[in-house]
Amino acid sequence: MKPDLFEAPDYYNLDDLLTEEHKLVRSAARDWVKRDVSPIIEEAAQKAEFPKEIIKGLAEIGAFGPYIPEEYGGAGLDQISYGLIMQEIERGDSGVRSTASVQSSLVMYPIFKFGTEVQRKKYLPKLASGEFMGCFGLTEPDHGSNPGGMVTNFKDKGDHYLLNGAKMWISNAPFADIAVVWAKDESGRIHGLIVERGMEGFSTPTTHNKWSLRASATGELIFDNVKIPKENLLPNKSGLGAPLMCLDSARFGIAWGAIGAAMDCYDTALRYAKEREQFGKPIGSFQLQQKKLAEMITEITKAQLLAWRLGALRNEDKATSAQISMAKRNNVEMALKIAREARQILGGMGITGEYSIMRHMMNLESVVTYEGTHDIHLLITGMDITGLNAFK
Repeated sequence: MKPDLFEAPDYYNLDDLLTEEHKLVRSAARDWVKRDVSPIIEEAAQKAEFPKEIIKGLAEIGAFGPYIPEEYGGAGLDQISYGLIMQEIERGDSGVRSTASVQSSLVMYPIFKFGTEVQRKKYLPKLASGEFMGCFGLTEPDHGSNPGGMVTNFKDKGDHYLLNGAKMWISNAPFADIAVVWAKDESGRIHGLIVERGMEGFSTPTTHNKWSLRASATGELIFDNVKIPKENLLPNKSGLGAPLMCLDSARFGIAWGAIGAAMDCYDTALRYAKEREQFGKPIGSFQLQQKKLAEMITEITKAQLLAWRLGALRNEDKATSAQISMAKRNNVEMALKIAREARQILGGMGITGEYSIMRHMMNLESVVTYEGTHDIHLLITGMDITGLNAFK
């Protein structure tokens, strides 16, 4: 394995906008990725295996619930710190960032925001430490972009609920200890339920043959007359708005994470362009290669500014869902384009596992679809600026 020589670009001196705490948090995540992720991630992706040995390290750098208060095991950090951690982890691999995003924004966040104090104390510290791993059940086989059409449901049986249905494309599902599952009650109202591994009728088959996010575990959630204790209902918010709040937090993390993937591709291409010689000189001296590299750093810089401003708005609790959608859509598209251009700079070497670019490119093909597809986020922006709903 080649040494990880990554150097993060900061063309507009954005570090001047960060606090010392932000920089320390980022450094801890960056050092961990270089030490514990980069040496193993290519092999894990080739084998299509999630490297469970990194869970402890993810917990130690505060990647699980970084903004959750310390009394519940979180790090008590701000939103920009959360974004920076996601950026550094995705610089290593989108699948690893997915694992952390799900744990933080889709499992810990709803328990903290919508759960009881008993639920918070029971689950959050163990999730923060990595002792428990969680997953989030919203997407169904027939309901992806339209989650409100879900058919997974639960019925009140007096001393418990009876849950039936299925979810798919669930990150962390194969090894998750708990699942935060969204289902309709008998009146059709959506609620969150905490489902624990070992409950009779609950299974999590693994999704195989993925060309993307190969170092991330993906699966299904199957509920066949699963008895759910009534104390496992998240009582403090219901309706589709509840899971969408979770998705806002996850999408915010993705907007930062995609920058990390783009940075890694740019850094690899820049380094290669200065070392690889053709026609008697480094290929980086040719105009077309400089055009590619100049456009890459321009787009990364724009994405950095977008993410930083969104983080500042999130810290002030002013960021809208539509603003988050814009950042997620823009930054993932940016990262995909940079991965493709970087691959061309490397020529044939760009498709090999000796370099990270092709792995990033394949991963980003999932990132551009999950947590709201590229087109759905475009329509969210369109509805926000026109006031007209194109979904119906």
